[in-house]
Amino acid sequence: MKFPIYLDNHATTQVDPRVVETMLPYFSEKFGNASSRQHNYGWQAEESVETSRSFVAKYLNAEPSEIIFTSGATESNNLAIKGIVESCKQKGNHVISCVTEHHSVLDVCKHFEKSGCEVSYVRVDKFGKIDLNELENALRSNSILVSIMIANNEIGTFQPIEEIGKLCAERGIIFHTDATQAIGKIPIDVQKLNIHLLSLSAHKIYGPKGIGALYVRKKNPQIKVSAQQHGGGHEKGLRSGTLNVPAIVGLGKAIEILSNEMNVETQYIASLRETLQQRFFTSIENIWFNGDLSERIPNNLNVGFDGVDAQALMLGMKEIAVSSGSACSTSQAMPSHVLKAIGLSNEQAHSCIRFGIGRFNTEEEIEYTAKRVKEVVEQLRLISSKYKIKKVKEELGTA
Repeated sequence: MKFPIYLDNHATTQVDPRVVETMLPYFSEKFGNASSRQHNYGWQAEESVETSRSFVAKYLNAEPSEIIFTSGATESNNLAIKGIVESCKQKGNHVISCVTEHHSVLDVCKHFEKSGCEVSYVRVDKFGKIDLNELENALRSNSILVSIMIANNEIGTFQPIEEIGKLCAERGIIFHTDATQAIGKIPIDVQKLNIHLLSLSAHKIYGPKGIGALYVRKKNPQIKVSAQQHGGGHEKGLRSGTLNVPAIVGLGKAIEILSNEMNVETQYIASLRETLQQRFFTSIENIWFNGDLSERIPNNLNVGFDGVDAQALMLGMKEIAVSSGSACSTSQAMPSHVLKAIGLSNEQAHSCIRFGIGRFNTEEEIEYTAKRVKEVVEQLRLISSKYKIKKVKEELGTA
């Protein structure tokens, strides 16, 4: 077993060696610009880009022409929301999202609120799931967009995406979903789910960083998005700029691999998660699990340790790479907005660790992690006067 043990696969994943091998020739031998249509170097690059576009489209049950390459899900989310708000000004200015969305969605919504756009934020229950009735009641005649992610990046909970898509389709409202954490964990059919716009990133699925995609539906209905980046008219005019061919090839290969191996891989990862969860449950007292324990992505385990500061816990086990929240907001001292939204206090939120299991983790690593976490939790509780007082009160029945 090698150290450190990496269990932060929500933040990013190791690039699969097969992806690296596929990308390498595009840095040296096949270095052409995909927009150079006067010679073989350009034709070769363009063909490789279109092959990758086809892989992504096939996975989503979409058309290749509906896939727009971006720098990642953050850009895709920005392009989707800003592009719809600008292109649908004549219809309305009301957007609906959810309180537990990623900041690349929430911050865009806040930006538009400052300029007069109306935004409604649907709440979640203690498991992190929205109430469909609340969503339906939030819809108005001037509603133009609903943006709700498939699976939460902190607690892993699935949202009822098919029901949301159906509701939006019946009302003629555009539905965008951030599928960053769901890609590679579950099959996603944009036709069946009535998804109009979908964002994804390669680095969450064992591909390279700096590349992602936005699915934009072309028919039934045709979705028109205003470009946010102008230049040479690349990507059907929606995202100008020289295409990152090596990264696009890497994204395509990552999608191809997960398309072939997803079922077996998710079963394996889920079994590792269940082992870790069971070890925690049977060996550490006064803990809790965040999110829906049945309807969540297979690699996620978000655990709260009563009386333990998450930062201190992580410092006590430096040989294990985990996270206390989203990698996009870890510089902030504030407690996770997701954990607060499901009802946790500030103290509870600061006691939670997110374990993200991945393709390359082993049973040996999981067993070691379970034992090491138990050791450090017990050590921290021994020096915590607050925890000791609470335990005494519980024993006396006065807590």
